[in-house]
Amino acid sequence: MTLRLSDLTALLDGWYDPAWAADWDAVGLVCGDPDQPVARVLLAVDPAPTVVAEAAEWGADLIVCHHPLLLTPVHGVAATTPKGRVLHGLIRSGTALFTAHTNADVPADGVNESLARAVGIVDPRVVVEEDGAAADERRATRGHGRIGRLAAPTTLRDFAARVDAALPGTAHGVRVAGDPDRTVETVVVGSGAGDFMLDTVLGTDADVYLTSDLRHHRAGEFLEHGGPALVDVAHWAAEWTWLPVVERKLLAATAALGDTVETRVSDIVTDPWTFRVDRPARR
Repeated sequence: MTLRLSDLTALLDGWYDPAWAADWDAVGLVCGDPDQPVARVLLAVDPAPTVVAEAAEWGADLIVCHHPLLLTPVHGVAATTPKGRVLHGLIRSGTALFTAHTNADVPADGVNESLARAVGIVDPRVVVEEDGAAADERRATRGHGRIGRLAAPTTLRDFAARVDAALPGTAHGVRVAGDPDRTVETVVVGSGAGDFMLDTVLGTDADVYLTSDLRHHRAGEFLEHGGPALVDVAHWAAEWTWLPVVERKLLAATAALGDTVETRVSDIVTDPWTFRVDRPARR
C-alpha cells in the first residue's frame, strides 16, 4: 500500500491527541493535502527556514514538528514575512507540515517522558496531572513533568555531565546551580520552559530539577528554600530528545500497516543562541 498523509496524521493524533493541547495552542496539520502520498518524514523541533530547506533538499513529504509555525493569529502569509516564506517554501516543495506541541508534552512517549529517559530516569512518573493537581500513587499516565530515580546515585557534577552527553550540543550548554558534590538520586525534569513547576518541585523529594528557560529571580528564590539543585539546558535541546522516540513509533507503526517510510531526525540546531563567551565566575 502507499501511505497517505492522512494515515500518518491519524497515527500521530492517536498518540498525541489534539484534545490534550492547551486552549491557546495550535496543533495538527498546518500545510498539506491529506491524500498526498508520504514516503519520507523529517522530524524537527522548530519549523524554521533551515529545517524547511533541509526537508526540500532531502525530498521529505512531511515535516513533523514540535513547535507551531502559526501560534498567534496572522492576517496573511505573503512571502514578504518570515512565516509566509516558510509556508511558500513548504508549498513549493510539496512538503506537508504537522505540529504536536502541548498535546505531545503530557502523554506517555511524550516530550517530558522522552527527556526523563534520555537522562537516565528509571520508571518516570508524572509530576503534575493534567488538571493541575500534583500526581499521587494512582500513577497518572498524562501530565506535566516527570520524576524518578536514577539507576544508581551520582554527584551533581556527574549528573550535569550525563545531561550534557545525552542532549545535542548548543551554545547555551548546561548551567548548574548547586554543590557539585551533592548526591543526586531522584530527579525531576520539565521539558520546555519550566518556571511554572518550581513551587511543585519544592514539595517533592527530588535532588535536582532539570528544565529550561529559568529566570534569574525565580531560580534564586527557589534555591533560597534549600531544596533541589537546578540544571538549566537549552529549550531546543531538551525537546529534541522526543524526536527519536516519535521516529521509532512511526517506523514500527507503518511496518505494522504493511508499508514503510524513510525517516530522518534533523540535527540542525534551531536554538536561537549561536555562541557565548565564558570566563570563570567569581564567588
